Amino acid sequence: MEIHLIRHTEVENPDRLCYGFADIPLKESYLEDFKLLDFHSSYDVVVSSPSRRCQLLAQHTQQKYETDERIKEMNFGDWELQKWTEIPAGDIDPWYKDFVNIKAKNGESLRDMSNRVSEFWDEICKKESNKTLVVTHAGVIRVIMQLILQFPLENIFNIQIDYGKKVIIKIEDGLSVIQQVNV
Repeated sequence: MEIHLIRHTEVENPDRLCYGFADIPLKESYLEDFKLLDFHSSYDVVVSSPSRRCQLLAQHTQQKYETDERIKEMNFGDWELQKWTEIPAGDIDPWYKDFVNIKAKNGESLRDMSNRVSEFWDEICKKESNKTLVVTHAGVIRVIMQLILQFPLENIFNIQIDYGKKVIIKIEDGLSVIQQVNV
């Protein structure tokens, strides 16, 4: 089985706002960006984050897809749509020191996110499918790679996941192998 994880294309965020659950729009050129993506093969299963920026890409594949709340980006709670530079230091400094366990008010920690993504990943790996496409976010893709490679969760930001690029994972005999990144 192959599972292709793709990050949505670039978003419109000139003010460098904090966003995860917030439905920030794709760049106006998103249709042109979509034309550059490689969907030469069909997928048995297509799953998308319910975020509009992902669903637009899932629709572009012209294949039936389902959405799953568990593959949304991290929930930054009260920080959503605030400029990173304007989040009070007293709120964000503890998070910078321990983003794995600390959460924004009314949000979730990286560990919370990892738990929901892990549940999704376990389920998707059990589906009867030759080829699956998951349209999601950088944070979700990093968490899945962390689950496969089993490195410390606090190191996930050492992986760059580009907009509109795929990570290809092959699963055979219970072994998950990351074959390609940012293709």
